[in-house]
Amino acid sequence: MTAPTVRGGREDVPGGPVRELLTPRETALGGSTVVRRLLPNLGRRMVGAWCFVDHYGPDDIADEPGMQVPPHPHMGLQTVSWLHEGSVLHRDSLGSLQTVRPRELGLMTSGRAISHSEESPRDHAPLLLGAQLWVALPDAHRHTAPAFEHHTDLPTVAAAGLHATVILGSLDGATSPGTTYSPLVGADLTLREGTRQRLPLQPDFEYAALAMTGLTEVDGVRLEAGSMLYLGSGRRELPLHALADGSVLLLGGEPFEEKLVMWWNFVGRSSEEIAEARADWMDGSRFGEVHGYDGARLAAPVLPPVPLKPRGRVR
Repeated sequence: MTAPTVRGGREDVPGGPVRELLTPRETALGGSTVVRRLLPNLGRRMVGAWCFVDHYGPDDIADEPGMQVPPHPHMGLQTVSWLHEGSVLHRDSLGSLQTVRPRELGLMTSGRAISHSEESPRDHAPLLLGAQLWVALPDAHRHTAPAFEHHTDLPTVAAAGLHATVILGSLDGATSPGTTYSPLVGADLTLREGTRQRLPLQPDFEYAALAMTGLTEVDGVRLEAGSMLYLGSGRRELPLHALADGSVLLLGGEPFEEKLVMWWNFVGRSSEEIAEARADWMDGSRFGEVHGYDGARLAAPVLPPVPLKPRGRVR
């Protein structure tokens, strides 16, 4: 049974820098893919508007089907697909059909309602490595029309031993073409072994760093691939030291002011809204249909028979 949670609000955002190492939880995603779930976490539920972070791979899928996630619904959020190895075929109820490849941005805005599937193409690369992230939509925009964007030409920032690709938002003057609805940033930092750099940050943002590959010290904390460090706010720069060739995802944004109810694939504001969304998905209304996926769509889990209780940003 999937338990609903309430997250958001600013009262639990540290007023200055911190170093909280988040422990991942392994869960099966679809097909042969097992992910390391870092948000929501027992100790930290959001970083800015980022409310969900999965890291997966590197997986050897040469003789496996790879990622196979059947059609499922979303509302109240954006999904961000980010790959280092392999490719993912995206289909959605708008009729989108797009293969997302390494360092390309696949950005889906669910708005009021959308459904989609994700799968490794039939002829796929032998390795799969990437991250799946969600961005919560603020109340003023969460009922917007659904949309899908695919951006292959993303801006970069470079320094000695460091190459940064701006996925969403802005970093050091470079701005992604991806649509955002709140002040945030997502950037992929590639670091050469031995590199020491200090990355400029915005003090009114809170940040976290997810190690994608390699071994990196972030503000003096050693991060292995698949681990994430919550950094708090009040920072103007971030010290980085690459102990081996590798890459780090930097995620940040203004602390999300609203409290959210997040259950299964839905982000809402009340248990009644979540229950309505579940019923609409199960009876085939509102979320549309994904055409072309070879298999049945996902059924929603059963809602728990307990009232929702606010828990804020941290437990």
